Amino acid sequence: MRFRLLLLALGSFAMGTDSMVMAGILGLVADDLEISVSAAGQMVTVFALAYALLAPVLATLTARWPRRRLLLAALALFTVANALSAVAPTYGLLLATRVLAAAGAALYTPSANAVATSLVPPEQRGRALATVMGGLTVATALGVPLGTYVGRVDWRLTMWLVVALGVLAFAGLAAFLRELPAPAASLGLRERLAPLRNRRVVEAAATTFMFFLAINAVYVYLATAVGGATGGDTGRLSVILLVTGVASVAGSWLGGRVVDRVGARAVMLAGGPVAALVYAALPWLGESMPGAVVYAVAAPLAGWVVAVALPHRLASLDPANAPLLISLNSSALYLGIAAGGGAGSIAIALLGERWFPLAATVLAVLATGLAAATTRERPGTVRATAPAAPGAAESGTPSPSGASGRR
Repeated sequence: MRFRLLLLALGSFAMGTDSMVMAGILGLVADDLEISVSAAGQMVTVFALAYALLAPVLATLTARWPRRRLLLAALALFTVANALSAVAPTYGLLLATRVLAAAGAALYTPSANAVATSLVPPEQRGRALATVMGGLTVATALGVPLGTYVGRVDWRLTMWLVVALGVLAFAGLAAFLRELPAPAASLGLRERLAPLRNRRVVEAAATTFMFFLAINAVYVYLATAVGGATGGDTGRLSVILLVTGVASVAGSWLGGRVVDRVGARAVMLAGGPVAALVYAALPWLGESMPGAVVYAVAAPLAGWVVAVALPHRLASLDPANAPLLISLNSSALYLGIAAGGGAGSIAIALLGERWFPLAATVLAVLATGLAAATTRERPGTVRATAPAAPGAAESGTPSPSGASGRR
């Protein structure tokens, strides 16, 4: 059983590496295709936007598919799309392949989570989800720096690395993942979007969007922000990305425990200003390796602590429908990533390559203000506890059991 969960996690690792490694190879892509770094960053925007929009639609269209067939089809689409990315001769074709890769990821991730819960007894579902989604977390710590290092001479080698990971996951699941339970009854698209009629749900989703907009306005263009420290050396950039990944894992772990103690509202109102201050310091920190490492530790710690609080807040609004609400959090998250790529590009054009992180400072302050304004406790409000529901893994962040979130 554990082995099959690890195979599902390998697929998540491939997806996570693909979606996040672009931050380390934008410069190489820009040079090869003779485009600006800002234009290359739109690969991230296109992938994230396609994922956010396609995930609920594809989940509805494939609701009756056998789970094994769906997982294999998703991995096949994802792997072929990345192979096409590796050989794309033009920028336009490269963007088209990123849409295909996002469609594969949008099919795979929710299905892998559902399959994981069907492979274990109810009391072990949280650990099963943690194992599968651990692939995404490990991708930030290992996949991204490895992919950046492999592609230090030719970015297309990075894409072939992702293809290899996809092939391994496909082969493993095809060989060992058999006799899966039939898919449970699935909601239609109308039912999936119904919670958006609730103003508080919209406020919470908007807060998730704003926080990830701020985070990714810098992360997508991190190689540019720390260019003074790396001098364009991919090996140094790989070190910074490795530190960033490890700090992200640590922030996710810490976030779950801090939310348990003080609640989601306190975490958001503390973590947001810390992130804003670090972004404000990045134009100076990014000029030296010690400063860049300080940033690589501080920013992910603050950002991922908040990232854990966001789905907890949404789930606390209606614990009975926590999986559905957290899937909305996932869509808001990916929309934030998509918009972050665009916002960072605009900031570079307006403020220049050194000072563009200041735009993320403003966005982080706005996100914190939105969190403060929309989480005030109203008279008669009863605090609810958000359980770690099976759908929690769709948020892209671990969801520790029993965490409470103040509305």
